[in-house]
Amino acid sequence: MSNNKKIITSAKKALSKELVSIRTLESTFNNSFSKAVEIIHDLKGRVIVTGVGKSAHIGKKISATLTSTGTPSYFVHATEASHGDLGNIQKKDCVIAISNSGETSELNNIINFTKRFNIPLISITSNSKSTLHKNATIGILYKKPKEACPLNLAPTTSTTMALIIGDCLSVALLELRGFGSKHFKNYHPGGNLGKDLKTVGDVMHTKKSLPIIDGSEKMSKALIVMTSKSFGCLGVLDSKKKIIGIITDGDLRRKINAKFFEKRAKEIMTNKPTLANKNMLVGEALNLMNSKKITSLFVCDRKMPVGIVHIHDLLRLTS
Repeated sequence: MSNNKKIITSAKKALSKELVSIRTLESTFNNSFSKAVEIIHDLKGRVIVTGVGKSAHIGKKISATLTSTGTPSYFVHATEASHGDLGNIQKKDCVIAISNSGETSELNNIINFTKRFNIPLISITSNSKSTLHKNATIGILYKKPKEACPLNLAPTTSTTMALIIGDCLSVALLELRGFGSKHFKNYHPGGNLGKDLKTVGDVMHTKKSLPIIDGSEKMSKALIVMTSKSFGCLGVLDSKKKIIGIITDGDLRRKINAKFFEKRAKEIMTNKPTLANKNMLVGEALNLMNSKKITSLFVCDRKMPVGIVHIHDLLRLTS
């Protein structure tokens, strides 16, 4: 067997082992899991996540995910906790401790600390008879897995399972809090994620920039307004300042004649223009503009124009 085949076979074996154990996690999402979510949801303080070794790395990721989805969290390494970092844990907090065996000796001081100050302790472990599980306020148990490591020693499957449990805690809390894309954007202003979560309201042109005109105005005036705003289109309003149509460069070319400049804007406009609201995501607006083959999009509040975006404004954000 070539190295290539050996490598692929090894990877598939590891994947198969992990998937077998991951499928057992369904039984983990029970009343205890629900109570853990409720404890965290009702907290006045933060979620302190702790662990040692590979569990510590998983704990850092879980803490980061909680924080970014609306649940303030902080990671404390169990070893460092015994050398002063217990001071990071306050009475209004709760602790999530991760240990596959549940017998990690470095966790003992944290367990005692939570008992002493009546701080809720949530355990994530596979051992129901362990010191950690027995001393937890709520224990989240998963079935002891076979590690993907062929020696069944290196933490692989077990850390994956702990990570999934952490993700599920975060998602359950996110939904319970009604945490939406607006909140997510506030916590992720930088990078591609921040760009992807921008709305047309964040980038639209407003007020005096708007190319709009009353439908009763003559095209001689409408053309001047349209040219001066440089969007290649003009929104046509009724007497209530609601948008009822749009005039584009294409409309000008198709309808121009000797009497063109004496006609009213509402006679030239295209009815029922495509509109957006300010909460529409940039990516969604781009898809809409591409599907409709338009280059500008009016942003409206109950059909009253509050802004306009050009396709170039959106493409700059996504490039």
